[in-house]
Amino acid sequence: MSAATLISRILGYVKDMILARFFGATGTSDIFFVAFRIPNLLRELFAEGAMSSAFIPVLTDCQVKDGKEATKALVRSVFAVLLILLGIICILGIYFAPQIVSLIAPGFKDNPDKFDATVMLTRIMFPFLLFISLSSLIMGVLNTRGIFFVPALAPALLNVVTIIFVIALAERLIHPIIAVATGVVVGGLVQFLFQLPSFYRQGYTLLLPIRDLKIFHSRLKKIFLLLLPATAAMAVSQINIFVSTIFASFLQEGSITALYYSMRLIQFPIGIFGVAMGMAALPALSRHASEGKRDRIAEDFSFSLRLLFFITIPSMAGLITLREPIVNLLFQRGLFDYNATVATASALMYYSCGIWAIVGTRLCASAFYALQDTAMPVKAATAGIMINIVLSYILLKPMGHNGLALANSAAALVSFAVLFVMLRRRLGILKISSIVTSTLKALTASILMAVAAYQITGLHIWQQNGQETSKILYLSGSILLSLAVYGAAGLLLKNEELTFIAGRVAARLKPKGDV
Repeated sequence: MSAATLISRILGYVKDMILARFFGATGTSDIFFVAFRIPNLLRELFAEGAMSSAFIPVLTDCQVKDGKEATKALVRSVFAVLLILLGIICILGIYFAPQIVSLIAPGFKDNPDKFDATVMLTRIMFPFLLFISLSSLIMGVLNTRGIFFVPALAPALLNVVTIIFVIALAERLIHPIIAVATGVVVGGLVQFLFQLPSFYRQGYTLLLPIRDLKIFHSRLKKIFLLLLPATAAMAVSQINIFVSTIFASFLQEGSITALYYSMRLIQFPIGIFGVAMGMAALPALSRHASEGKRDRIAEDFSFSLRLLFFITIPSMAGLITLREPIVNLLFQRGLFDYNATVATASALMYYSCGIWAIVGTRLCASAFYALQDTAMPVKAATAGIMINIVLSYILLKPMGHNGLALANSAAALVSFAVLFVMLRRRLGILKISSIVTSTLKALTASILMAVAAYQITGLHIWQQNGQETSKILYLSGSILLSLAVYGAAGLLLKNEELTFIAGRVAARLKPKGDV
């Protein structure tokens, strides 16, 4: 799953590089990123977030207790209801697009052309919600069947299609940014279609059950009862992003774009490791919950969290240390100048401080969803959003867009703390001492790694355009050295997670005939 996600993320950064080349950090790019906030929020609510969290545990329970035929019927019913519900939401979203844009970007109202363009893009991209949500339904089914690579690879097609549309159409349209919005919608459709062959090979169908559709089927009702608080949890957490957008709409042009690109960069470790771990762990944790094995939930969760921190803490340190070289190499070309690089890199530093808490929150939430408790993540997210709003208001004037990034990281820390403490009370034991010990070892090794990385990349070439070959060599060398230092420090500190990973890699590389 992480391998497929890595491919998707790399293509995502290629897409971002192309967008930066065509649109820079300007008012035009701000318009697109604000408009994309809407379908992206709803994707989190109905697709990759709440839908999976409510659907996978119930579907797993149905497979364990009722068998495959009952599971197939449940999938068809969920598909039919989603198709109707999301179709209505898309129609309403298109109609009320002006009101939605006024809510999330009030600063745009002072510029009618900017406001109207944002409304137009919002309307174009709303159908993306329908396609991406149906794609998530297929992903949930495949995950419960132990299939992770295909659904994790599907988002890569969204990036591929968007890239094709931008390159092929951007310079031919009166409004080039429309090419991006159209590519997003078509990419969402392709992402859904890509998973259907694997879905059908598992014996499932999406034929609408007109005659035997059971709207009041007990398990269907259970999904939607879980979906409501799960949606609320995702909505509350997504408000953090909207709070930043609202405040940033009053800052100078380019602030929203700097926040977007820096957020995209932290999504690399979050997506590859945090989201992948949460999604991969959810079916197993759900099965343990259905079988009443809470000790297994605690054991799997504790190990997953230690492994997650072992991987993401050095990622966090690397992004902080190499923030300017990374942004320069990826984005600084065309209309994206050095000032945009500095603004994006500074936001990246503050966003990166919260990576460990964000991935930890996702894993904690998966544990609660496996227990079919979607209320607790709502409470944790609510605590986080309160911190985010207060700190955003306090830090906006002295720190600008950097204050918004720092407030977001603080909110993630609060959400993780609340969920971790409550999960400890729910399960009784989480092996906290081993988690703390492992985390401190990872942090120590990461500091040593960061010092080594800085020695290589502390050059003036990162303030200039061009010299891509030299920059690639310096940055690649720094990353390789960092990995070597982190690995050596892990060996000296006797980190168990490093031993586990090394053992798994050795097992994969070992010839099948060996014993």
